[in-house]
Amino acid sequence: MSRLASSISPIIRKYHEDDEEGWVRCRVLAFLDSAYYDNVYREKETYSSKSIELVAEIDGAVIGLLDVECEDEPQTVCSKSSDLESTHLAGMIWHIAVHPDFRRKGIAHMLLERAIEESLRLGLSRLEAWTRDDGLAEKWYLSQGFNEIESYYHVYIDGKEMKSEVINSKIPELKPISVFAHYLGDDNLFLNKFNRVYKCIRFDLAIE
Repeated sequence: MSRLASSISPIIRKYHEDDEEGWVRCRVLAFLDSAYYDNVYREKETYSSKSIELVAEIDGAVIGLLDVECEDEPQTVCSKSSDLESTHLAGMIWHIAVHPDFRRKGIAHMLLERAIEESLRLGLSRLEAWTRDDGLAEKWYLSQGFNEIESYYHVYIDGKEMKSEVINSKIPELKPISVFAHYLGDDNLFLNKFNRVYKCIRFDLAIE
């Protein structure tokens, strides 16, 4: 089911500890021109729950990655499903990225297909992902069959935007310079006060 060009044939496999440097570099480069451009990791995170950790490799180099943290009990990692009484297990896609030199060749799709196979083996019935309102990312999730479920806002506040009615320190010696906040409201006049605001969107994919 791959959509790759015949000249590109990556290996999709499980992540190994010695992949970490390549994993970190791939993620950094993949995010540089996205809404997460300054969300930089210096090492790969680990998970307390079961996980599906995959990489796409070409000639020994990591050119794509996908991490899913899997639930052992419902709603311990992921949000509630549309069925509030659901006892089904889900998995959270924490990371998915493709090196910029290898985009639009179906690699993310291949990683997702393998992740779905592994998820089904672990008894999951749903995958969840959150992303900012980056047009390409939203379009990709929708093209893979995900549905948009809910959203809120990521707000970065600094410089002249740091007014007392927005952020106020009760400690005289402490002056906030930069703040990252979650905004759960829908007041556009308030949001327009800030230069850097993102809608953070939840996507769900049923895989039963």
